Amino acid sequence: MRPWYGVAPVLDSVPLPESTLLGGQASVSYNYSEEPHRVFQQMANNIGISNTQRFVEGRRLFHTSFVDGKHSESPDINPVFTAHANQLGPRFNNVSCIGCHALNGRSVAPVPGQRLDTMAVEVAASSSPSGVTPDATYGLNVQQRAQEAGAPDYSVSVQAYETTVRALPDGETVELQKPVYAFKGPVPAQYSIRQAPQVIGLGLLEAIDETTILNLADPEDSNGDGIRGVPNWVVNPETGSRHLGRFGWKASKATLRQQAADALLKDIGVTSPVYKSLACQRGSPDCNATAGATAISETELQRLDAYLALLGVPAQRSLRSGYMDGIRVSPEHDVDPALIQRGGALFAQVRCVSCHTAQLTTGANHPFAELRNQTLRPYTDLLLHDMGPGLADTLPQGQAGASMWRTAPLWGVGSLRFVQGGVQNVRYLHDGRARTLMEAIAWHGGEASTSRGLFEALSKADRDAVLAFLESL
Repeated sequence: MRPWYGVAPVLDSVPLPESTLLGGQASVSYNYSEEPHRVFQQMANNIGISNTQRFVEGRRLFHTSFVDGKHSESPDINPVFTAHANQLGPRFNNVSCIGCHALNGRSVAPVPGQRLDTMAVEVAASSSPSGVTPDATYGLNVQQRAQEAGAPDYSVSVQAYETTVRALPDGETVELQKPVYAFKGPVPAQYSIRQAPQVIGLGLLEAIDETTILNLADPEDSNGDGIRGVPNWVVNPETGSRHLGRFGWKASKATLRQQAADALLKDIGVTSPVYKSLACQRGSPDCNATAGATAISETELQRLDAYLALLGVPAQRSLRSGYMDGIRVSPEHDVDPALIQRGGALFAQVRCVSCHTAQLTTGANHPFAELRNQTLRPYTDLLLHDMGPGLADTLPQGQAGASMWRTAPLWGVGSLRFVQGGVQNVRYLHDGRARTLMEAIAWHGGEASTSRGLFEALSKADRDAVLAFLESL
């Protein structure tokens, strides 16, 4: 099977050109089922039979409630996963993986005064490149909900937004909003609030060789372009070895296995072979010394890891499909190829690709053959960049200082409006402050200041072309 799209006269299937394959041969074909909200839930297009089995078994756990073991889809029809009933931790943020990553998308858009229980609140008493001192009250993150009725209320919410207006050279204005947070419990010395990202193409990012990423780094800005790119180095909690971080908003996780186990522990209060005790959430140095059984077995953790690794990436929607005359064109396919092509060229011209690297190639060593030797267009270098004081939080992680963030992959951003249930529900940047792509770009400072200035200096028609290109990804 090759990723395909439909051409005239009746949506006959032909292979998509390589330029549209954001995830290589693992890219997801154009969808004609009128269900664009499901586009992030599709397996890699080139998946094999054995890995399809792993995928669906891992998917089951991703959708399972750790309260009653029920599946999020048709909970009264699908069999109960009884092995994981009554495993929810005493404190938690949500009861399942899908609870934060609804339809494999992002967190629910923040609403002032409402608890941010689909977002992560990382905290520390202090931190440095050598490690983090856990907060005395919360540990390593705020678990906002509790099973015990009389437990302390540790909810976190947006109290208000501070708004400013940014004027572009041609007079267009962009309103920016910065969240101000309220803690029901003690305000931690350091904290960082982060929305859950969409979970697509993660195995492809994991399959990129470390050397490929490190070759993009320029921590001393040796070429003088103002773009540095710094790797974040992460200690494997199981082996103590050091690896390149590539997952999370600050690249603080090295592998999908670590990322999944971290979320299970911190957001659901569930142990695994990576974090064997709930004491790991408190930062206890000997938390893995226990020999007891964990809530998630090694088999189940491997299945979850496989599911996340084998989720495909939607192909770029930059081509017109061959609908018959008089037939309704689905909104996701109602695109302007010439405009998108011009926007892509302008995106490169204003040097956004200095960080949002357009093309990378996976290595030959990933356990899953489907992910090896794939030419990707993820629009990320997976490195840390200083984004300026406007986007800074107060929690450094490893080499990631307060204002440093991993370049977020751009693949899938154009599908967010479908997955999140409308443009009004889509949020960008680490804490979901940006309501539009224009806002997200306007927040870019630090190393991205020059590119932002070049973009803002474009004519409105050219800026719209860049936005149309981003919406096609």
